[in-house]
Amino acid sequence: MTSRTWFITGVNSGFGRQMTEQLLARGDRVAGTVRRPGSVADLQDAYGEKFWVAHLDLADLPAARGVVDRAFAELGRIDVVVNNAGYGLFGAAEELTDEQVVAQVSTNLLGSVQVVRAALPHLRAQGGGRLIQISSYGGQATNPGASLYHAGKWGIEGFMEGTARDVAPFGIGVTIVEPGGARTEFRFDSLQLAQPMGAYDGTPAAMVRGAKDRSRPPLGDPAKMAARIIDSAAQEPAPLRVVLGSDAYRFVTTALRERLAQIEPQQDLAASTDWTGNPA
Repeated sequence: MTSRTWFITGVNSGFGRQMTEQLLARGDRVAGTVRRPGSVADLQDAYGEKFWVAHLDLADLPAARGVVDRAFAELGRIDVVVNNAGYGLFGAAEELTDEQVVAQVSTNLLGSVQVVRAALPHLRAQGGGRLIQISSYGGQATNPGASLYHAGKWGIEGFMEGTARDVAPFGIGVTIVEPGGARTEFRFDSLQLAQPMGAYDGTPAAMVRGAKDRSRPPLGDPAKMAARIIDSAAQEPAPLRVVLGSDAYRFVTTALRERLAQIEPQQDLAASTDWTGNPA
């Protein structure tokens, strides 16, 4: 197997950590970003020059471009760019503060957009590569109490799908990964809950208040999921979407069927608004 060089945001935990460990163990190079310096010191000690690390807060858009440019400059060719960093913010829309809304969109949407925009000139210049976006089944389906989280995921999926059409002529493949729940620390270390309002007590939106309950472990095995994400980078052509977890498959397929069932009966209504006069 030919070794590759990967750029991955958020390598200190979750899928980013799992992917980094597996890639380094098999002999690939990884350029990783972290918000907390020193959080991956063990991997730096173990793998030395194989593991390039930079500090990055994705909400700092100029910094994101600078880190991407520096990684390409210092490592040369980077074969796969993975947008993994992000966090969850749950609560009804009016329970969230303005600051929470801005921080969520800046990190989960704008930060990922900036990483892709920064990487594209380098990928085009080297004749191709792969972009992988870690999304969620929440990029296709919705749950009460997660409107802002869904806003970021639906937004980044639209951006990545549109970008896939833009960059295909340059040999750049795009894959959106939609995992279900996984047994990582995401729900506990990277999850923020809004300050609850009494008006939502007992409503569906209040269900997210128990999201950090450790007595209900998710279905997904993060090591297996990370391995499938890594495998997707070798698929030709690049799969536009990869759904991971039986829960994710159920949520996504149900949402798509419901959406189609709502739209298909509107065919005549849609056509009724077409221009029927003389061609302009």
